[in-house]
Amino acid sequence: MTKSKIQRREFLGRGTLAAAGLSLGAVTAANAAQSGKQADASGMKVGINLLLWTANPTVENFALLDTLKAWGFDGAEFPMFDPSGRHWAELGKHCDEVGLGRTVCLCVPADANPVSPDAAVRKAAIDFLKKGIDCAHELGARLICGPFYAPVGHLVGRGRTDDEFHYAVEVIREAAEYAAKAKIDLAHEPLNRFETYVINSQEDGCKLVDAVGKPNFGLHFDTFHSHIEEKNIGKAIRNAGKRILHVHISENDRSTPGTGLVHWAETFSALKAIGYNRWMTIEAFGRALPEVAAATCIWRKMFENEEQLAKDGLKFIRKSWAE
Repeated sequence: MTKSKIQRREFLGRGTLAAAGLSLGAVTAANAAQSGKQADASGMKVGINLLLWTANPTVENFALLDTLKAWGFDGAEFPMFDPSGRHWAELGKHCDEVGLGRTVCLCVPADANPVSPDAAVRKAAIDFLKKGIDCAHELGARLICGPFYAPVGHLVGRGRTDDEFHYAVEVIREAAEYAAKAKIDLAHEPLNRFETYVINSQEDGCKLVDAVGKPNFGLHFDTFHSHIEEKNIGKAIRNAGKRILHVHISENDRSTPGTGLVHWAETFSALKAIGYNRWMTIEAFGRALPEVAAATCIWRKMFENEEQLAKDGLKFIRKSWAE
């Protein structure tokens, strides 16, 4: 899914702040009052992926970032389908001004496939990942997550080969070495079998982490995908242990966390058991962005609105983690 295919829709502008009874000055004051009080004492922070509103974050989303901070989020996750130099530095500066941390979610296109048998395509994958790292650095993000070992939705009617695994190791190792210079961690995301054939389980994900062998490369645990592929969620998390560098909080139907079938108590308990103290980022999808809705197969309305999902999801995570 590339930026050219995404129809950008902006849903939170300055008017949203007014409708919520907030001015930018009020948001700034609220930020100052909340400073240092949002992140959990363990260091765990709560973010939300901007794909709920936009697939192409720009300076037009400043008001959205202000609103997320006012709602109580510690940070935002920026989708990056087309790494380029535009807007990232300005977005990072604004996040610093309002006190928002940030992470990046990166996907590779078909013409930059890390597991391609074509060496030229693999070289394009390395270049693409390095460009993403440069843009993440401009944004001020310290972590890039996502299934960047292969294009999402690319299925070939068989399982992964040893050669493909080796290609992924080579490409990601070079990217991780480059990211380390910018003090950026990379966390790759195992996806369910309907979206990739390369890395599906946490066990497979751990094998890739160990094979790459770089301290800034780890695992991105997603509750949606894991509840399709894992037989025992707690065991999968505990076995992965410190390899887990990032967590996506995503309900089984991709709507409001805490309203579906995910084994949340088991998930949070296992994450506490391994000493996890990084980002917990809500990833949810609705029908607002047609291309994203099509890619994630969201055909019906499953939450009241984006504000309801964000606020309820945030409250659920903080309450569950505190128990």
